Amino acid sequence: MNDILKEDLAYIHKNLDFSAFAGKKILITGASGLIGSAIVFALLSWNRQHEEKIHVIALARNQAKCEALFSEYLTDGLEILISDVCNLPISDMGLDYIIHGASQTSSRGFVETPVETIMTALDGTRNLLKLAQINHVKGFVYLSSMEIYGTPATDEKIDETHPSNLDVLQVRSCYPESKRMCENLCVSYASEYDVPAKIVRLTQTFGTGVVYNDGRVFAEFARCVLEKRNIILKTKGETKRCYLYTADAVTAILTVLLNGEPGQAYNAANEETYCSIFEMACTVANISKDNIQVVIEENTDIQKLGYAPTLKMNLSTEKLKSLGWVPHYGLTAMYERMMKSMI
Repeated sequence: MNDILKEDLAYIHKNLDFSAFAGKKILITGASGLIGSAIVFALLSWNRQHEEKIHVIALARNQAKCEALFSEYLTDGLEILISDVCNLPISDMGLDYIIHGASQTSSRGFVETPVETIMTALDGTRNLLKLAQINHVKGFVYLSSMEIYGTPATDEKIDETHPSNLDVLQVRSCYPESKRMCENLCVSYASEYDVPAKIVRLTQTFGTGVVYNDGRVFAEFARCVLEKRNIILKTKGETKRCYLYTADAVTAILTVLLNGEPGQAYNAANEETYCSIFEMACTVANISKDNIQVVIEENTDIQKLGYAPTLKMNLSTEKLKSLGWVPHYGLTAMYERMMKSMI
């Protein structure tokens, strides 16, 4: 475990009371992903300091990857469960909480396998909600996305009641449209079957845990600094959004799991990070002392790359903050910490 992750875990435990999870069983899907693994680390590291353990079930599709990722915690209350979320057997497992984070996350995957993107979201989420119903869980959180709001065109604040202008005739809309449907499944299960399902609409999240070869644009910016290369943008970088550090995402998700209202959605972002992609690239370049430049080389066929349309996603997080949550890390700190953990 690197020092940055240790600092993240200490920060999480300082800012959230984990005692409510003591002696409880928590299932986390997408456990080997960036956010899922951060939650698993946070729960298991708490176990090392307390006698009454949290039983963590990490659901993923690759056992070797999971065992390597959590090698330090294999005897600390961790159970690895290998299964596709769509085929997970439904039974009473004695679960107290479920965090459902398994999802397609590759923009290129959205346009190359849109049917699979949709069906994995719908079938997997329905399966997990049925599991939550049978186990009479105390809390269920579905990890959704800011993309459900579509492509806002102004800098207005976007709260959880903001309408969406998604174009359903665009193939890439498979991802946000399936997220919207899954959100409604959560609300429907809460209404009809009293499943305490809650929704976290995450902005783009990164930090400790991002692997060096991650294909997303924020990781490419970091690699450019580490490799002393200019940052090349394939668009003018006009899209604006907020960002969120991984440790802040963990505290947001667990806060909603414990204190959120069933059938409700909560935006999760650091509002102070709101900027354009071009501005973010310049911020990252300025971290370096190697005179890295930001160069625009527009690609005329960005749809094949899976890029979202130009938008302005200025999220309001007042609803989440009303539960007592506050983000800590700004954009520069996010990059500095991520790059240290990537080396």
